[in-house]
Amino acid sequence: MIITKYILFAVLSTAVNIFSQFLTFSMLDYEYEIYVAIANGTISGLLVKYLLDKYYIFDLNMSKYESKNTFAPYILTSIFTTIIFWFTELYFIKYVQISNTEYVGAIVGLSIGYTLKYFLDKNFVFNEKN
Repeated sequence: MIITKYILFAVLSTAVNIFSQFLTFSMLDYEYEIYVAIANGTISGLLVKYLLDKYYIFDLNMSKYESKNTFAPYILTSIFTTIIFWFTELYFIKYVQISNTEYVGAIVGLSIGYTLKYFLDKNFVFNEKN
């Protein structure tokens, strides 16, 4: 059951990320818009994913103290998986010649990143209760 919820939340966070990128592309039109779009998608997806993971995947009954102590490690594991996501998306943009390549690259990169992130978070972020 947990893995099903985690996959569902990863899909939802991916959708938020992609939608944020889409909105950014819709509003901007300059040479470096991809970097702004990736950053916007990352921030919005990260916030959604953190809240869903914290409350529905790893621990429903955290004290305020425990809750405050999970965000920094969550960000640290996110940095590692975000690098995977960014490089995958940028690789697709540069080397894969298909329609909507930036979104396909984002989905592939986020899929890899979220899979790895589950194990990192389980072992290093929310490990006291699991």
